Order: sequence, then structure tokens, then C-alpha cells
Amino acid sequence: MQARDRVASMTDPVAQEPHRFHDGGTLGRDGSPGEPPDPTADMRIVLERHAEEGVETFSLERRLGYRDRLLGELLVPDDPDFRTDLTSVPALFTWLVPKTGAHLPAALLHDALVAGPDGPSSYVSTEGHVVDRVTADRVFRDAMADTGTGVVRRWIVWTAVTVATIFVGREVPWSRARRWSYRGAAAATTASILWLGYSATSDLFDRSWVGAVDLPWMGDRPWWLEVVGGFGGAVVVPLALSLLWGRLRMAGAVAGVVLAVLLHVTVGLAVIAATYVAVERLARRSPVAALVLAALVVVAGFAVFAVLSLG
Repeated sequence: MQARDRVASMTDPVAQEPHRFHDGGTLGRDGSPGEPPDPTADMRIVLERHAEEGVETFSLERRLGYRDRLLGELLVPDDPDFRTDLTSVPALFTWLVPKTGAHLPAALLHDALVAGPDGPSSYVSTEGHVVDRVTADRVFRDAMADTGTGVVRRWIVWTAVTVATIFVGREVPWSRARRWSYRGAAAATTASILWLGYSATSDLFDRSWVGAVDLPWMGDRPWWLEVVGGFGGAVVVPLALSLLWGRLRMAGAVAGVVLAVLLHVTVGLAVIAATYVAVERLARRSPVAALVLAALVVVAGFAVFAVLSLG
């Protein structure tokens, strides 16, 4: 596919066409030939759960077939040993993008199209196409549209896999210089947003934290105006930084705005998650210490409640 066609496919709207997914049949096992794909039958997602070294994965008991707009029919997986973790989302962000949902068929398709960390990709292109990671990301986004995934979630998920593609060591249709320019843009965007978010927090609480700078869109105003100004900066600044991303500026814009807008929410969730993990480990290793800690928390809660309620 030519570069112009590749860019056009990333920007053109995609109409929902759920019947592009179909039943892909089964792979042959133990000498049996398996079932052929049936383009006229609805897809069937049949998963078998595996727990390997404490990691939960799934195998597909039936293959998925997908008719891509540019590549034709794709069948996944091509190996009965293929494993997927469903939608690859860190636990911290499953409230935004759950593991399953309308996007699941597209996520399973994408997992098979891209090479995993420990193995090759697992797909068949009936028209003989070789699918690189950039093309797989585009197929993923189009397939999510076909399954009725919401526009916002679709672009957030596509951005996440695109950023992963920028940093993985697998083959991509980019020159070495272009790949490093994308990596530099992603690093500069992340560092700038974290620094500005830190400075905005310092400004909001009227503190002079080390390294923080005054932000003109916040200034010395009532707190609610500073919050509004901070939101404006969280939208405008990332959009400006996305120009550094070149042809991937859409991914840069989405990644930057999501990071900036959800920065404080993410930090709060990370603190809660880290606390939970620490308490869970303490309860597992020393139940007595966990009970003592729980008792102290309850006593402290009663004390604070009494002081603040009774004066």
C-alpha cells in the first residue's frame, strides 16, 4: 500500500459494517482437518482460559474471520497455541477501556495480527498480504468501528496501540530516522505535559514547588477559574505538541489530551491501587500485622470522626 493510501485510510470515516466479521471455522487438531471458514455465518467467540505462571491468557477455540476494506479476508489465529489476554489494557485504565465489550473481536484480531513479545504473529491473509504493525493498528481501528465501538473509545484505543508500535522493536514501514522522530515527539509530549501538570497543581494550591513555573492560563484567580484555565491548557497545549508527531499527529493529539485531562485522576487511581497491592501483600505475608493495621485505621477513623463532628 502506498504512503498516500495509508494516510487516507487513517483519516477517512468508517461506516459500521458488523458482517465484515464472520465465522472463521476451526484449526485442525490431532490429525483432524478442522472446519473451513464460513463468510455467511456470524462470528463465534469461543475462548478457553489458561493460567500460565500466574498469568491469565485465553486461546480461541474457533477462528475469527474479518474482511478488511484494503486487505481482503483475514483469518485468526493460524496456530492453535496462540494466546491472547483479550484487550491489552493496564488494570489502572479498565474503567476507561474494559477488557471485553463491543471492541473485543477487534482486539482479538489485532492481537493475532501483531507479533507478541515472545512469539510471531498468527494470521492468514487469503490474498497473500503481509500485515505490518502500522497496518494492523489501522485494521484494529476499522474493525472496532464495524463492531459498533464508540468513536471516542475507538480513537483512544488506536492511539494506545500506535504509541506501543512507536516503541516496539518489531518491523514497521518507517525509516530509522522517522521512528526515532516519533519516539522523540512522544517523549517530549509526555515530559512537557507532566511538567506543566505539576506546575498547574502547584499554582492551584498557591505553592511554589521546586521546578514549577507560573502558567498564564491559570494565574492568580479564584480556584474555580484556575481549574477552568487548567482544563483549557490541558486541551490547547497537547494539540500544539501534536504537530511534532508529523503524520501521526492525530495519535499525538489524542494521547496528549487524554494524558493531560486525566493526569490527576490517574495519579489518584495509582495511589489507591498501590495502597491496595501493599495491603494485599501484607495480609498474605503477615495476617497479624494486617489485623493490627486494620485496627489502627478503624481507631483513627473514629477519632477523626469524633473530633470533626463534636468539635
